[in-house]
Amino acid sequence: MNTEKMTTEDIVRTFVEYFEERGHRRITGSTLLPPPGDPVLFTTSGMHPLTPYLEGQTHPLGRRLVNVQRCLRTTDLEEVGDSTHLTVFEMLGTWSLGDYEGPRSLDWGYGLLTDGFGVDPRLLHATVFGGDERLGPDTSSLELWQERGVPVELTVEDNWWSNGPTGPCGPDSEIFLWTGDTPPESTPTRDDRWVEVWNHVMMRHRRLVDGSLVPLPQRNIDTGLGLERLASLLQGRTSVFECDLFDPWRRLVPGLWHMDEPSLRLVCDHLRSAMVVIGDGVRPANTGRGYVLRRLVRRMLTVLWRDDPSHQLVDLPGELVQHTLEHFRQDVDPDEVRRVLVEEERRFRRLLEQGRQVLARPRFQGPLDEEDLHYLHDTHGLPRDLVLALRQG
Repeated sequence: MNTEKMTTEDIVRTFVEYFEERGHRRITGSTLLPPPGDPVLFTTSGMHPLTPYLEGQTHPLGRRLVNVQRCLRTTDLEEVGDSTHLTVFEMLGTWSLGDYEGPRSLDWGYGLLTDGFGVDPRLLHATVFGGDERLGPDTSSLELWQERGVPVELTVEDNWWSNGPTGPCGPDSEIFLWTGDTPPESTPTRDDRWVEVWNHVMMRHRRLVDGSLVPLPQRNIDTGLGLERLASLLQGRTSVFECDLFDPWRRLVPGLWHMDEPSLRLVCDHLRSAMVVIGDGVRPANTGRGYVLRRLVRRMLTVLWRDDPSHQLVDLPGELVQHTLEHFRQDVDPDEVRRVLVEEERRFRRLLEQGRQVLARPRFQGPLDEEDLHYLHDTHGLPRDLVLALRQG
């Protein structure tokens, strides 16, 4: 792939224009805060704001849509620091609201990857739903990939997409890109050098509380691919933290705070994510969205202070705050974002000092049981994870 000079902005423009040429209308991505009535705290995928339209409501811009949506996923927090996971990221997405079917979507995806982005077709592998006791195999997707000469692996659970225990769902076909130094080998479920880049969901069903499936009012297509992951692959980088979006971070942070690579990745990810969450109007709190923000900041500070407790966020270059807010198109005062971060840091330092004093009491010198942990939380406001971290420290 000769795409190392393709910036993230180039990728977004190429993606959107490709689908606009095929009758899709670009919609404005929402903030991280989902629409009213959505049970999740944050938008986790591009389809969240479109749920009413996937369920049959008419969209004002038509039945073919394309957008760029920022997302936040706390389910991947333990994975952050590897080569592919971020807490806040952007999802490129396309939708057919009862218009075209899966094979056309997959064919366009194949065309964009190979012709638009210059990916060698020999580096692609697909997975397809192989069928279960409820539904048969996705033969139309399988046949499309076979016609294109792309190897296919059939799976069951790995190729069934759902938005939770109930609600819209359906079989999907995922496209993987080979990242190894050798010619492609094995399959995506057996070799993690195959990295997923694009998921095409045939959203045709609704799962009810009893687990049964009923047809949706219309047969939809919902596709999504992570922008940062795609950028790192097209730019020939080994991780999402090396794509051009993180250039300012990698240029400024190592000189400010000395850390090993996994720690650097986590600190950059959590700080960047916290900035975006603050930029969307969330403030630290002990419940809900504010607690997610608080957890991100405190998890980052715990790593930042591991080797040097003197590190402080007041030293954070303003350029990083400005760069992040501009990229995510957030019209927020960078000084306000810095103020929230610094104040949360001060609050955490005070809590740590209080925790050390409480844990130094004779009562807590031995092993802590559940009663102790509940008491420390209810009486002194010390969360379980903080108590355990202080004891380990």
